[in-house]
Amino acid sequence: MCIFKGAATALITPFKSESDSVDFEALERLVNFQLENGISALIVGGTTGEPTTMTHSERSAVSKFVLSQVKGRIPVILGAGSNNTYTSIEYAIEAEDLGADAVLVITPYYNKCTQSGLVAHFRAIADRISIPLILYNVPGRTGVNIDPKTALELSAHKNIVAIKEASGNLSQFMSLAPLIEGKLDLYSGDDALVYPLLSLGAKGVISVASNIIPRYMSDLTNAYFCGDLTKSRTMQFKVNPLVSALFSEVSPIPVKCAAKMLGLCDDYMRLPLTRHTKKEELKQTMREFGLNPN
Repeated sequence: MCIFKGAATALITPFKSESDSVDFEALERLVNFQLENGISALIVGGTTGEPTTMTHSERSAVSKFVLSQVKGRIPVILGAGSNNTYTSIEYAIEAEDLGADAVLVITPYYNKCTQSGLVAHFRAIADRISIPLILYNVPGRTGVNIDPKTALELSAHKNIVAIKEASGNLSQFMSLAPLIEGKLDLYSGDDALVYPLLSLGAKGVISVASNIIPRYMSDLTNAYFCGDLTKSRTMQFKVNPLVSALFSEVSPIPVKCAAKMLGLCDDYMRLPLTRHTKKEELKQTMREFGLNPN
């Protein structure tokens, strides 16, 4: 059950600086920009969407809005992560009720847990839904790593179908890929490592950079799947300086700044996140990549 193949965007959530409310006009613009530029799926309410500083009603409203805009043209995957298993269950059930194609669930953060705790956490969520669940491993943000053997154990659950790997650990990727082959779909969670993970069998990337360059990230993955490995590898080399700039401060701070420079939305961040402090460096990198920031 492959949810998508290619590049999916971990969508930012635009806010109005004057009212600190969700900017639905900008959100419509962002969604249309993605659809018009060949993106394969959208992730709403993932880490990049700042869900931890949104109310439950805001999360629901954004999810409903994106689903209504997409109208089934591509998969919409809703974030259902929390460090409270029962809250994650509530988010996942709501996501299914809203019509999401899948849920993305991050490892519990702050209170953390053992590997057996991860198995119990993800199984408890997957048991309560009938749509696919994507594991999200990003230990740099949560302090918890999904070990390859744990991912393999979780693959036995019929609703756990994929893993977004953002550990940045190539050695772990090499151990994980053969273990889960044919059992879990692998997605890169790091824009700088798309090509290496594709070479290990990944089905694509869940991308931050594609908020501003959806066509490029889509073309990078498509080139690989079409057998043009040289083109895909060259595109990876070219995009990596931009990726570095987009992660020069805590994500999604830089990518929201870049989106503002391209006229897509404001760069307003909800506290404790604040606006980007390296705007000129980011603007220069965007220009060198071939973009036209204002």
